[in-house]
Amino acid sequence: MEKKNSGTVGVKEIARLANVSIGTVDRVLNNRVGVSEKTKAKILKIIEDLNYQPNIFARRLASKKKLRFATLIPQVSSETKYWEAPLNGILQAAAEIKDFGIEVVTFFFDQNDKATFKEGAAKIKTGEFDGVLMAPMFEDESLAFIEECKEKKLPLVFINSDVPGHNNLCYIGPNLYQSGYLSAHIVNYLSPAQKKTLIVNISKEIDLHHHLLRKEEGFRDYFKQNGNTNELTKIDIQQTGYAHIQEKLTEQLAKEKYDVVFVTNSRVSTVAKYFEENQIKDIKLIGYDFLEDNINYLKNKTIDFLVCQKPQEQGYRGIMSLYNYLVLHSSIEKEQFMPIDIITRENYQYYSN
Repeated sequence: MEKKNSGTVGVKEIARLANVSIGTVDRVLNNRVGVSEKTKAKILKIIEDLNYQPNIFARRLASKKKLRFATLIPQVSSETKYWEAPLNGILQAAAEIKDFGIEVVTFFFDQNDKATFKEGAAKIKTGEFDGVLMAPMFEDESLAFIEECKEKKLPLVFINSDVPGHNNLCYIGPNLYQSGYLSAHIVNYLSPAQKKTLIVNISKEIDLHHHLLRKEEGFRDYFKQNGNTNELTKIDIQQTGYAHIQEKLTEQLAKEKYDVVFVTNSRVSTVAKYFEENQIKDIKLIGYDFLEDNINYLKNKTIDFLVCQKPQEQGYRGIMSLYNYLVLHSSIEKEQFMPIDIITRENYQYYSN
């Protein structure tokens, strides 16, 4: 193995080569318990081969200055459990770096209530934080908060949806346009030419820059670019309670007969619930995200395909990007796109967030 005195890069390299977390490497470097003898021996061998000198690492551990990261993401709700996965990723990363004097403070907002986003942003603004991870859910409120972070010179990470044109540290999440484009490709197989597809956006906030509309743009462009004659219809449902969704679907399906329904977010389970209650079996259903309700409807053949983009890894990578930038002084890739995975009833059991 090539020897190198790698400073801060060595810590990441040791963890990668040993296939362990940075926190595990730290335990070995500082002779703390919690690592098996086999793993410890493996890490020590890599350290020897790399000729690693942990001076910078030791100085960080000895420093009395603590770093504080803030996160601002939607709370887990009864309507969708999607944000449980990014939160788990955030908590996993926080546990790995806490021994380095880093605290991660989580703030939550109701994704149906702008005021709660502003409240969380205000708490972060007045707090003593060194970096911020956020899900930019509301356009105007997000832009205002981004400017406040810029004024305070806070490194800012976006997850799940991007706000292009701002000097954030990085974006971690799906390529929204390509995600929609891929979904249309699936529809093209399910529904040949001259068929009808219904696009369903379910969100209180739908505007010109909303991530759902970016997916829709990719979805529509696929058909334009491939000369497909599928007829596309869209409905926006901005009251997200099931009763209202039920009413809107009943109204729309009474007007037209559709071959495919494409739901642009994780709320596809509410449409699946409606299909089951009304015994709708002749419409293919596509939506997003590896959630328990969605998987249950996938297993019983109500949902045909789920498009998934590793939300837990988004949360984990977001915190670790702040850590790598502020502690290890590493360069951070500006756009970190998650893989776009297609989940079916045949392969769901092999997938994890």
